[in-house]
Amino acid sequence: MDSEVGPLRTVLLHRPGNELKRLTPRNNDQLLFDSIPWVDRAQQEHDAFAGVLRERGVEVLLLADLLGSALDDPRAHAAGVHAAVDGKRLGTELTDALRSHLSGLGSLALAEVLMSGMTFEELPASEGASLVRKMNHPHDFAVDPLPNLLFTRDSSAWIGDRVAISSLAMPARRRETALLDIVYAYHPLFHGTARAYGAHSAPVEGGDVLLLGPGVLAVGVGERTTAAGAEALARSAFADGIAHTVLAVPIAQTRATMHLDTVCTMIGPDAVVMYPLARDSLVAYALSQRDDGALQVAGPEPFLSAAATAMGIERLNVIDTGLDPVTAEREQWDDGNNTLAVAPGVVIGYERNVETNARLEEAGIEVLRIAGSELGSGRGGPRCMSCPITREPVPY
Repeated sequence: MDSEVGPLRTVLLHRPGNELKRLTPRNNDQLLFDSIPWVDRAQQEHDAFAGVLRERGVEVLLLADLLGSALDDPRAHAAGVHAAVDGKRLGTELTDALRSHLSGLGSLALAEVLMSGMTFEELPASEGASLVRKMNHPHDFAVDPLPNLLFTRDSSAWIGDRVAISSLAMPARRRETALLDIVYAYHPLFHGTARAYGAHSAPVEGGDVLLLGPGVLAVGVGERTTAAGAEALARSAFADGIAHTVLAVPIAQTRATMHLDTVCTMIGPDAVVMYPLARDSLVAYALSQRDDGALQVAGPEPFLSAAATAMGIERLNVIDTGLDPVTAEREQWDDGNNTLAVAPGVVIGYERNVETNARLEEAGIEVLRIAGSELGSGRGGPRCMSCPITREPVPY
């Protein structure tokens, strides 16, 4: 896969599940949600999102199904148990009891624990005394839930025919890496799939990785992806021959702009929709590889001109939303720029971003609107909620 906009053929989603029911006013900030979603409605909205994709001929893979199947492999099952149990936090007695309990679960039951977590109240009984159990509230988590699994773009990203499993920066999301590692290592669908990046390298999240065109990546550097992570991804991509230029793009380290795709997404082979206030402020450092194999870093220069140069085009077209600053800020907060292209000039966007959608349509872009009042409570739009696996090439 070498673009963000080729006709989408296969995508990985995660239908919201019981992990969202673990969110409370006491823990939602720690678990990176801005409010407590109505889970039944979130599931309805997600089903509609998946339905729009299927209507366009896209094969939709669901993470929970893949994980359950992968865990049928005894090696995957053991890896899942290992990922769930934090011995340093639980202590010897609870660690042994929990490992024994999880080892005896079937694949689907273990997958549920890995995704939805387990409270101290739900832990199996242990023979000896445990200070850890005594000093924790019964409803505290011994195995943390992973409500952000919904945003499958962040935990893995496909570049060419390789998958990059992310090194996630926030503590609430780090265990997602282990789940995606299990899926890609042990599910038959991905047998023999090569890796594009080491999950244990410096932090990189898929929401910061844009495939601007064949051989050209843009990587946001901010709250979730570090400069060291961008450099590690670039070195890996150069070594694998799947990129010739990587643009490292500093972005504001705020909740509203946590990833590059919250301010900019591709809508055509040479076009983006972009948050107006970022258009003139984004810059890029161009990373490339010299003939002797050494890394070369140039810039910074304006992002739009650096992108056009790397892509070999005269200019990268920007959909000028033309919004007043207040509306622009509101719709950026509501993921107005976080669109998912299902084909060149056809994108999925949240229906609530009325002004942004209108401007896209004025520019000739077909907008497939979906509801997102509950899905958006974790600050993510259609692109965040999808990990494209295969796309048809775009003629350049």
